Amino acid sequence: MKFLAFNLIMLSVASAAPIKIQLFKRSDEEFLLAQVEKERDALRSLHNLSQNTLTSDNLRGNVHEPESEVIKDYGNAQYYGIVEMGTPPQSFQVIFDTGSSNLWVPKVGCKHCGLPFVGRKHKYDHSKSSSYEEDGGDFEIQYGSGSVSGFFSKDSVTLADDLVVKDQRFAEVSDAGGLGVAYSLGKFDGILGLGFSSISIDNTPTVFENAIKQNIVEQPIFSFYLGNNSPGELTFGGYDSSKFEGDLSYVKLDAATYWQIKLDSLSLGDYTADNGELTAIVDSGTSLMTGPKKEVSKIAHAVGAQANIVGQYTIDCEKVEDMPDLAIGIGGKDYTIPGKDLVIKAGNTCLFVFMGLDIPASSGPQWILGDVFMRSYYTVFDFIDESIGFAKAKSSV
Repeated sequence: MKFLAFNLIMLSVASAAPIKIQLFKRSDEEFLLAQVEKERDALRSLHNLSQNTLTSDNLRGNVHEPESEVIKDYGNAQYYGIVEMGTPPQSFQVIFDTGSSNLWVPKVGCKHCGLPFVGRKHKYDHSKSSSYEEDGGDFEIQYGSGSVSGFFSKDSVTLADDLVVKDQRFAEVSDAGGLGVAYSLGKFDGILGLGFSSISIDNTPTVFENAIKQNIVEQPIFSFYLGNNSPGELTFGGYDSSKFEGDLSYVKLDAATYWQIKLDSLSLGDYTADNGELTAIVDSGTSLMTGPKKEVSKIAHAVGAQANIVGQYTIDCEKVEDMPDLAIGIGGKDYTIPGKDLVIKAGNTCLFVFMGLDIPASSGPQWILGDVFMRSYYTVFDFIDESIGFAKAKSSV
């Protein structure tokens, strides 16, 4: 078993209390503005295409073999927190992402890393860190709109005030063009992956794996509390029972790659999922809920939501109060999300929280339970036991 060695390490873990990191939430208004910008980009692309004369020859020249769609869309990420790197510390705003496994931040001189006056990024300067170590390995991640590239380095990483992970391998990104305008305008600098190293670039150990190896967390778990229209909280080394009601219910992972589980059922109004074995990942780096395009289309039809040009759905704001509840069966228990929480509202726009995304069966799960689910349920990720615990989150409003 790949992580068996960590069980022995836990016998000598330092008796430190769990540490907490505040997670800041981008407003619903900013989130919906980003979706509007995506629609405008799509319309501009269609307009540009219509201005070109396409012949059968140049059409054949542009044909590509089918490619896997990417799970992540970091432009949708809403929650971010502070991490420090180097000596003396350099601060960065990062997405703590259970759907990926690498840590990366932009380096000094990075291309496509923010705009001069809007969305400026904090950039890592290894020449100013006495704990920096050269690595030099190539780093590249492919996203839907292009690649993010750079090179690996090593340095200390500080979580909260005093949880210091030494010699952490991470990527200095020199070109973030693959994330598009959503990154340039976004409030986060980089990504701190909290998945398993089996899906990390170059099998690089994650920050949390190294925290366990270096005996600096009390327990091999971390926990998310995502505030509803308010800041959230990420706890390393334990959980905060004051943030949830009742007891935690645990379910074993279906795969220790992403935090992937099996679902017993998924239903909303007249819709009930009926596509064989249901698999999902619990993903703090995805704001919405995603599922197979055909299934999400059925869900949208069941509640009267209409598709827009970028494949998302809006709904008449007057219908929100009558929205049925979403019910998800996990480990023999039903987890319910009230209908009103299945809509992100800003002004006169109401965005339905389901988005269609086809993921090949060989590449990953069918469904993604993103921040919408995690706002309703306090979530504990157990690294050694390879399980996830859920409990009803207490309201933050």
